[in-house]
Amino acid sequence: MITDYHAIYYAHELSRVGGTGVDRLGRALFDACVDLNPHQDEYGWEDGEGLSPTHREFRQATGLGKTRLIYVKGTDDSRRHPKMKALIGEASSELIRRRVNSPEELLSAVYASLVKLLEEQELIRFTPFDASFCRNATLEDLDLEGISRFLLLARRGRSFPLPEDTPPEDVLSHLNLLDKGRPTHAAVLLFGKKPQRFLITSEVRCAHFHGFEVEKPIPSYQVYKGTLFELIQQAKDFVLSKVDLWTGDRSQGVQVPTAYEIPQEVVSEAIVNAICHRDYTSNASVQVMLFKDRLEIWNPGSMPPGLTLEKLKQPHHSVPANPLIAEPLYLTKNIERMGTGIRDMIQRCRQAGLPEPIIHLDAGEWVTTIRRKPGVFLTSPQSGAQSGAQSGAQSGAQSIEVLKILAVENEISANILAEKLGLQSKTGAFKRTLQDLLKQQQIEYTLPDKPSSRLQKYRLTAKGNAILKQLNQENP
Repeated sequence: MITDYHAIYYAHELSRVGGTGVDRLGRALFDACVDLNPHQDEYGWEDGEGLSPTHREFRQATGLGKTRLIYVKGTDDSRRHPKMKALIGEASSELIRRRVNSPEELLSAVYASLVKLLEEQELIRFTPFDASFCRNATLEDLDLEGISRFLLLARRGRSFPLPEDTPPEDVLSHLNLLDKGRPTHAAVLLFGKKPQRFLITSEVRCAHFHGFEVEKPIPSYQVYKGTLFELIQQAKDFVLSKVDLWTGDRSQGVQVPTAYEIPQEVVSEAIVNAICHRDYTSNASVQVMLFKDRLEIWNPGSMPPGLTLEKLKQPHHSVPANPLIAEPLYLTKNIERMGTGIRDMIQRCRQAGLPEPIIHLDAGEWVTTIRRKPGVFLTSPQSGAQSGAQSGAQSGAQSIEVLKILAVENEISANILAEKLGLQSKTGAFKRTLQDLLKQQQIEYTLPDKPSSRLQKYRLTAKGNAILKQLNQENP
């Protein structure tokens, strides 16, 4: 802490000489942020007004409104020069002083005082990153509708105690997402209108490679931005739209059974873990990479204290890296709080006949690797194809789900449709799915002349209904 760079703070060094030194002291004090003013036994050289450089420095710093740190050498004031005693009394009447007995104590005291000063001025922090305020962000930068949607989901999912008409600011306060009325980093990441404006590396990068290594050209590459809720959904949609989906028949019930090549719960858990527990102070972003033989998810972070890679596979207590981010994700059922996530991933992979996920740390990055089934992955650039549906009309699991819902509901709004799909908002992937289905004439507007109307709804077309019937016939 005490280096040549900080010498300007220690202007008392200049007080050892008079004349030119006093002038230098005044100039240094004008530019300084802090005045360090140690008081010893001797009063020192006096100018024409009978003031020592130390005394004049103190008064100038007071007049300039500088932060003053006062340190008194020793505890025996009887040996001090009378004017030094008067200066100590003058300083003591205005601010707190500390006594030191050695250079080592002075060094320690100065360090502690400067650290406290920087913390008070909010230039350094000791609270978790997600709990500290987001510089330059205001409540106007938060999406009030997003907070209201969260409140509905939290009440349905976890019996959140606040009523539905709770003002958004009260919701944030209840979740400890405000710091002196200012949005915390967690608030901006969860509910910001444009979170990446403040935290640019909070984006998620997704890439799909046809081979086994990272190499160009990249067939599909997306950089997703938005709230953490949106990032989770967008990244999940990216992966699930590019892995195989098996579709069964209704021989065992009304619902048609489906199964992804990689269980969607495993994909979801891995992505949520990366986004929730990443180190948001890092310049790295979460990366989701789908290869021909595996899914890899990278996120910056470190091992929680007291845990090891082996302990993560066993029953253990939950240690979220970002507790204020984890709580809203828990309330919306994105995560649990029992430390069971990795064990659930292992169990579901085994049930699906997949190898156990591999998790390791690599130069400050968590890397989660989930193997795909040999001989099952797609080799064609056309991803998301459905098993048994060779008509090519469907390109993604979400499209089929939309058609199924419309077959039952007849007419439905985009908001309700998204909710039935289990989405927390109308994500970009969801909107693209609707547009693709509209272009393919598998669904249609109920108000075709007013596509942007707030009363707009969607319904299944004859073509969309025929595709659903064809799927059922090909999977009797």
